[in-house]
Amino acid sequence: MKKYTYTEKKDTRSGFGAGLLEVGKRNPNVVALCADLTGSLKMNDFANAFPDRFFQVGIAEANMMGLAAGMTIGGKIPYTGTFANFSTGRVYDQIRQSIAYSNKNVKICASHAGITLGEDGATHQILEDMGMMRMLPHMTVINTCDYNQTKAATIAIADHPGPVYLRFGRPVVPVFMPAEEPFIIGKAVVLNQGTDVSIFCTGHLVWESIVAGEMLAEQGIEAEIINIHTIKPLDEPAILSSALKTGCVVTAEEHQINGGLGDAIAQLLARKLPTPMEMVAVRDRFGESGTPEQLMAKYGLKAENIVEAVKAVICRKTK
Repeated sequence: MKKYTYTEKKDTRSGFGAGLLEVGKRNPNVVALCADLTGSLKMNDFANAFPDRFFQVGIAEANMMGLAAGMTIGGKIPYTGTFANFSTGRVYDQIRQSIAYSNKNVKICASHAGITLGEDGATHQILEDMGMMRMLPHMTVINTCDYNQTKAATIAIADHPGPVYLRFGRPVVPVFMPAEEPFIIGKAVVLNQGTDVSIFCTGHLVWESIVAGEMLAEQGIEAEIINIHTIKPLDEPAILSSALKTGCVVTAEEHQINGGLGDAIAQLLARKLPTPMEMVAVRDRFGESGTPEQLMAKYGLKAENIVEAVKAVICRKTK
């Protein structure tokens, strides 16, 4: 089993900020729009480097989406930035009608997703956003796991035609993905090979899955751990190949149990390879105020919860 270590922790939103600056240097058509949260989204460096390509729209998220859609007609590649709740729930109509329906080349970049937003509480901790976005035709949905992967994804989506929802977070988390690893949309990353169970994980739950894999290894259980950074389109061959090999599946995500990664994989397996499955996710509840660590524990999103799910699903294996 491959051992993963880290020497530092960084917030994934800083990876977005670094990636935005880099892609701005590479592509003069990249523009950025922000809804009064430049510092929170780490968009300051881009704004300072390219003041004529940065647009502060104020607390007017719906207008921001409309502006972004319009800019694509002139060949621009707009990156919008605000909290995930305001990037989806507040502006779903504008995204559906002005961006997704006409397949506009807008990159919807959403920070402060999930319960790890922490003390801001339930009204800001959107847990339905990936489900909302993956239901839209033409929309690509990406949920990155650390600083390096977020930076790489931010750069990569500029070359991807059509709308993209890029989800990242506020808390500092381990940096463990290789900085030089290219980000390939729709291509899962196998972190560890295993034969007893497949753990498909995304976002902040990737590191928890790695920790869970180490705990399982100590108990003689070999977990195959796969980072599903792209929720839509799914890497169906990778998922089916792993599930066929191990015979049981666990999904892990910081999202509602309805609509997210678990749902997407369950649909795939139901159609092509019925397989025993457990889901580690928020179980039809709103969030609440607390530290990220407290909330991850209370809502059952820790490595220990993944281990429990693995033990439960292995008991149902048919081979």
